[in-house]
Amino acid sequence: MLLLVSATVHLKAQSTEVQQLLLNVEKLSQLKNILQDMKKGWTVVSGGYNLIRNISKGNFSLHEFFLDGLMLVSPEVKKYRRVADIITYQKNIITEYRAAFIRFRSSGAFNVDELEYLGRVYQQLFEQSLDHIDELLMVITSSKLRMSDDERLRAIDGIFERVEDKLMFLRSFNTETNLLAAQREIQQRELREVMSLYP
Repeated sequence: MLLLVSATVHLKAQSTEVQQLLLNVEKLSQLKNILQDMKKGWTVVSGGYNLIRNISKGNFSLHEFFLDGLMLVSPEVKKYRRVADIITYQKNIITEYRAAFIRFRSSGAFNVDELEYLGRVYQQLFEQSLDHIDELLMVITSSKLRMSDDERLRAIDGIFERVEDKLMFLRSFNTETNLLAAQREIQQRELREVMSLYP
């Protein structure tokens, strides 16, 4: 009997272990299903994120392509007639101010202070016109500025107007200075004539 009771207790204990084992297997199966659902959810979320990321990268690539296109200068802009006009005007500024300054220095009509003043005016004019050339190079050189062709053409027109103003100022300044030099030469000649009459 004792053997029977002990076998029954042992069977009950095994039965409890088997039930616990079956319960654990069932829990494990449920956890496996939960993990599979989580993996499916992650796949959906990850796929959606990657899709959005790729779309946004594609959009950014288009945007970047557009912006990079703005860094390029079209041949039409480089051939724009105002570019050549600006360079010609710059050359004229340099040629005309140098010739005038040499003429004024050798005329004897101006004292040292006046010649220094003329030199400062010409130097400032020259430096400003060089700034305009630098600005022009920025506008017509690729990879320097992000501008559309229309913006570049408007910028070139603005530079042309400023360089043209400098050239017109130089010519006006030289004309007035020439008149002053001519007046002084006439006065000096008249003074010499008077002096020659009364030795």
